[in-house]
Amino acid sequence: MHYILEELNIFRKGKVREVYELDNYMLFVASDRISAFDVIMDQPIPNKGKLLTAISEYWFLSTKDIINNHFVTSNPLNYPINSIETKHHEMLKGRSMLVRKAKPLPVEFVVRGYVAGSGWKEYKSNKSICGVQLPDGLVEYSKLPKPIFTPATKADSGHDENIDFDTASNIIGLETAEYLRQKSIDLYEFAYNKMYEKGIILADTKFEFGYLESGEIILIDEALTPDSSRFWLAENYQPDITPTNFDKQILRDYLESLTWNKQYPPPHLPDEIITKTLDKYIQAYKIITGKDWVE
Repeated sequence: MHYILEELNIFRKGKVREVYELDNYMLFVASDRISAFDVIMDQPIPNKGKLLTAISEYWFLSTKDIINNHFVTSNPLNYPINSIETKHHEMLKGRSMLVRKAKPLPVEFVVRGYVAGSGWKEYKSNKSICGVQLPDGLVEYSKLPKPIFTPATKADSGHDENIDFDTASNIIGLETAEYLRQKSIDLYEFAYNKMYEKGIILADTKFEFGYLESGEIILIDEALTPDSSRFWLAENYQPDITPTNFDKQILRDYLESLTWNKQYPPPHLPDEIITKTLDKYIQAYKIITGKDWVE
């Protein structure tokens, strides 16, 4: 499902969002598409785009004292597009954000507080993740002694690749890499503490940053959503036992159970997997924002 606004200049059509140029701004429109292993599924998750937009807005407003971000407004009545406002108002409402235009940095800023996913696979091989040496004896889902920064290269198509800090520094410069490593960890720790109070563990998350014309670096894209993070239920968390999650891990686990090569075309998703995935997004929204979800 795409949300193409023919009156506007489309800048990028991503895995989940369409992005439009509006003078000094960008318009992000979040679809209900969902991807796993960097492949877009053929079936959408109803209202997922609205849930992601609402969660991102919550975090953008909550973290701006740590680092500035690109969020301006999510109210279509305040968008500088009066000529199409009436025609597209209902479609844009809830699933779009007006943001400041920024030049994205070609690195994803991943922070991990626990050993999971690709980090667990790498740790088993060499006791490190992205060049960060870790103690012996960790098991899957272990909490790390302290959060670590594990960058990755961004890919418009195909799979992102984990890299070490030196490689990230070569791409964006040492000073910028050090600055954003600290900001990423600060953001993670702020969100971790806030969510832990609500009974949720933020296991890991990824951030993206970009340059404004002024040279200021700001947080962009989405922030601390089920698409960019691993959320676990704290109440029954134990190392080496699969946690109760509040992200799209249900979808990943289902796909891992198939004999699928993780290339396009994706397999057909049962209604049960779509419903369970949506339920997790709704639960995450409610826990994070403290509000009931209303379509």
